[in-house]
Amino acid sequence: MTDIVPELLEKIREDFQDSVKNNAAMLRFAELVKNGTATYKQANDYAVWCGQFLSMAYQKNITPGTLPDGRMYFNIAERILGETLNDNYKLVSTAAEAVQNSLNKNAGLGIKAIKPKLNQDRIKELVDKISNETDFEKVAWLMNEPVVNFSQAIVEDSIKANAEFQFKAGLDAKIVRTPEAGACEWCREVAGTYSYPDVPDDVYRRHERCRCIVEYDPGKGRTQDVWSKRWT
Repeated sequence: MTDIVPELLEKIREDFQDSVKNNAAMLRFAELVKNGTATYKQANDYAVWCGQFLSMAYQKNITPGTLPDGRMYFNIAERILGETLNDNYKLVSTAAEAVQNSLNKNAGLGIKAIKPKLNQDRIKELVDKISNETDFEKVAWLMNEPVVNFSQAIVEDSIKANAEFQFKAGLDAKIVRTPEAGACEWCREVAGTYSYPDVPDDVYRRHERCRCIVEYDPGKGRTQDVWSKRWT
């Protein structure tokens, strides 16, 4: 039986890279990271783009017709999702790390940012759900918004890791969740500013298609406005 994974991986990665290099917003974000002015709001936007572009690449290349028996068997799902979601983890976690380093520097903190660990459990959950279904069309949606959510969660994991580290270093770490325009009642209820470690788990959670922003205040009583970039 022919191994279809190498060719699928190559096509998915090529389509993803084509989307990235042709996206002006992502190129602008790269410049902001380079000059040290990128924010967590922009990192979240970047994560959404990464998730959306990967989802588009999945949809283009993974169909019942390209899969044996119209099913995404475990060995196929594990390799394709494992490798490509790890690619997204590397991109988004590196971007979040750069943002945190800039925030630390602007706040006068000589502390290096912490990069979060890859959440293998989330990948395994997706792989199991997709491979357990004999009809791929019934689970194809799992390679859409859940992939975007996975990428967004990397930013939140970065915030959690750095908040914990800086709290242990004796700093007054704060987490800020800002609801998106037209946010649902649940999102409005969990919005606000929280002092670490008294941060409810729901602050880091998001429902499908949630675009609320979670940010980190690096301490010393200074907060960066995500739009004006000013510190107060």
